[in-house]
Amino acid sequence: MPDDIHFYEPANGHGLPHDPFNAIVGPRPIGWISSQDADGRLNLAPYSFFNAFNYIPPIIGFSSVGRKDSLNNIERTGEFAWNLATRPLAEQMNQCSAMVPPEVNEFELSGLTPAASKVIQVPRVAESPVSFECKVTQIIQLQRADGNVVPSWLILGEVVAVHIAKWLLKDGVYDTPSFNSHLAIKGWGVRHRRGRTDSARRRASGLFPAGA
Repeated sequence: MPDDIHFYEPANGHGLPHDPFNAIVGPRPIGWISSQDADGRLNLAPYSFFNAFNYIPPIIGFSSVGRKDSLNNIERTGEFAWNLATRPLAEQMNQCSAMVPPEVNEFELSGLTPAASKVIQVPRVAESPVSFECKVTQIIQLQRADGNVVPSWLILGEVVAVHIAKWLLKDGVYDTPSFNSHLAIKGWGVRHRRGRTDSARRRASGLFPAGA
């Protein structure tokens, strides 16, 4: 192995001050997921492992590292909403990552407004300029190469309705540079397109998994 290459096998440790995996596979958009339980109690939580997986139909997904309230809710209702996390909403998004009992409403905790969705029962974040209404297509418990399962679940959902603030549409085209979204980067903070801010509760709700 050349001296200018750092090589490691993850099962044996990375040999660095911080695990570089999250930093290499990034930056990624934050999966700010709203859900509700069978009794209608609301939950709102950010997830680091999030992205799009298909065009037609549009499918997005996020990974719950450990069994969280979002996973429990979505298993029961089959629905969730994704909300774009922007720089002005950064602190409120971080507040949603607090480790609180299932009966605590993170919309109320963070001072955000639940807005009624058009197709699903789960509300979206009114303050977010973009939201996707989603119906679950698959929930997959992840496993190692040897077949042993790990305590992480990939939740995939078809986007059945889209909400976009009109100021983000320039001549009918979505203006990506204008949305100023938050992005997950490394294992110890979040980065937005015009700077960086650290999350005070970075490891709660799967936002940045322990050990990252």
